[in-house]
Amino acid sequence: MLRATDVSVAYGDETVFRDLSVEVEAGEVLAVIGPSGVGKTTLLRLLALAAEPDGGRVALDGVDPWARSASERLALRRRVGMVFQEASLFDASVARNVEYGLRVRRSWTDRLGSLFGRGVPDAVREALDVVGLADETRRHADSLSGGEAQRVSFARALAYEPDALLLDEPTSDLDPRNTAVIEEAIGEARDRGIGVALATHDMHQAERVADRVAVLLDDGITEMGPTEVVFEDPANERTRKFISGELVY
Repeated sequence: MLRATDVSVAYGDETVFRDLSVEVEAGEVLAVIGPSGVGKTTLLRLLALAAEPDGGRVALDGVDPWARSASERLALRRRVGMVFQEASLFDASVARNVEYGLRVRRSWTDRLGSLFGRGVPDAVREALDVVGLADETRRHADSLSGGEAQRVSFARALAYEPDALLLDEPTSDLDPRNTAVIEEAIGEARDRGIGVALATHDMHQAERVADRVAVLLDDGITEMGPTEVVFEDPANERTRKFISGELVY
């Protein structure tokens, strides 16, 4: 569904990765693990269709956004949701924050109607219920804890039912309770048929939530496969050393 084929990215003379290929299928969770600074966020930006690779191709359902017009590329981008490491919420209520993704995907007539309409859309309530905040629609974003804010960010991305959902270290600063809620929400997204790519440095989290794991080391993926196989019987020696803690960065 969402596929990068032989992509290369460099910043000046520094190569981030070269000839990297990875795919995210509908209804699965792919965890991308690797040390800090290896390029996990860069890879997610490529998959989000937010950055063009220096070489290779990224496609959503076989369509290359960089070969299309700006308006067509925007329509493709709107089929992909992303949650960042830090929540970025608007100066508004929880409900208005979660509804934002729905509004920008509507026609201008529908947008104006939502501004002056009453009530919370069902999709917003359902998304907030997934993250355990269904009763907090009227709370202002400023009153939320860090963990609650991240849960609202997840609900905002889930509410418009994206084809793919990209998560960049979404629980790195959260306590165990909020981490558990987000991980349960990842499972719910998968059950809805959404393809999820999770970049994380927490290998235990990858074992808990992922169907497949891609190990990103140096300038490429050293191994990708079913979670149990990658963690228990990796074929690549560098993968084995990284997972066992022998390979230190």
